[in-house]
Amino acid sequence: MVAAHWIPGGASRGRPCTGRVRVGRGGWLVYLPGVLPAYISIEQYERNMQRLDANRSRAQSLGAVRDGPALLAGLVVCGRCGKKMTVRYQRGRGGKLHPVYVCSRAKSDYAAARCQQLAGPCVDAHVTDLLLAAMAPAALEVSLAAATDVEAQREQVDQIWRQRLERADYQAERARRQYQLAEPENRLVVRQLEKDWEAALAERQRIGEEYDRFTAARPRTLTAAERGQIRALAADLPAVWDAPTTTDADRKQLIRHLVEQVRITVLGTSEKVDAEVVWAGGHRTSAQITRPVACLTQLSYYPQLAARARELADSRYTIAQIAGRLNAEGFRPPKRSPVFTPNAVSDLLRALGIQRSRIPASRNRPALAPHEWWLRDLAAHLGMSQVTLDAWVRRGWADGYLHPQARLRVVRADPAEIERLRALHQVPRGQHNRRRWLSNQAAFMNTEREGTDDNADEPRL
Repeated sequence: MVAAHWIPGGASRGRPCTGRVRVGRGGWLVYLPGVLPAYISIEQYERNMQRLDANRSRAQSLGAVRDGPALLAGLVVCGRCGKKMTVRYQRGRGGKLHPVYVCSRAKSDYAAARCQQLAGPCVDAHVTDLLLAAMAPAALEVSLAAATDVEAQREQVDQIWRQRLERADYQAERARRQYQLAEPENRLVVRQLEKDWEAALAERQRIGEEYDRFTAARPRTLTAAERGQIRALAADLPAVWDAPTTTDADRKQLIRHLVEQVRITVLGTSEKVDAEVVWAGGHRTSAQITRPVACLTQLSYYPQLAARARELADSRYTIAQIAGRLNAEGFRPPKRSPVFTPNAVSDLLRALGIQRSRIPASRNRPALAPHEWWLRDLAAHLGMSQVTLDAWVRRGWADGYLHPQARLRVVRADPAEIERLRALHQVPRGQHNRRRWLSNQAAFMNTEREGTDDNADEPRL
């Protein structure tokens, strides 16, 4: 509750009554609560204002609970700069949204480098496990509170039914009085009033029968079987958490009741992340979690992984055997892959300069047209991953097709195209599909010229 009044100190120079200053309750001269009747109490008003202030999308507030899958939206804070991290979504396979927590305040305000970012599911899963473990001892209290809430809701529904019955009784009584006050000589009026009275009585009887059926099916107090079902659900909190009927908004609301802040610090560019959970009440829980990274060189154990892969390759193990050994020894690939696959091992050995092929040799492949490359050979020539080059072909960034006989990808690339792909490979990650502001303006201005081609100045990636 804030008062706005005129104060000369906040006015413009030479205009003493133009300054509007808002003063909090502590600076009021007069405060008389409850003098006049109001729709809501002062306490309810203050709670509403606090909730509105918390729902504002600002850096100082949590923001309103939304339906996105990011469970820690508004709670994640950057451990490097102390700013609140925002949420971005990436669409994965099947259209599923994957949240990403990003700290880009310095980049947005001062055009500086991005502070840090990490995939959201790893942090959400860590905080969820801590939350369920913390709530396990309070399962009995949760069941009792749930039973109380259910009974309160049934009491509210029962009160609505009683209000409907009261209105039906009033309508029937009103129709009776109108019928009795009518003059008998007015036969048409009396006949209509009699019909209205009968209709009101029939409506009262119908509502009464529906109310009796409702109370028989769902009494106001819970039965012993219903209380036992609630206790069973409260004892199995993970099942309730993962139930299809539990929405992401419900999970976020529950997390905000128990968690005040989650401070995240990515160790360099590696997969290791220091996570500190600040609980309601001030208790802190610190742990180190693992995030998915984009490439092998970001892994903190990449030197040990490379040395072990070289050792296994020198021992003449097959690619499948190398993958099994690496998985058994605890090595894990980047991104969201749980284990090393033969394809991942092939990429690793190729990055280390070790040629191990599981596809037909070059002498057994069909001949290609001039300026055509096998995808494997062009990727090695450019010094990049086959997976990345194949993704470029699928997106249309490179010209290629599937060979009908060898069933392998072929890329068309003359010397100029090879230089373009090499320059594109040097672009930082995440900038391939972005155009500079001046390029966008040039393309927009060219479309306004009469008789020009819309795609004449379109920059080619």
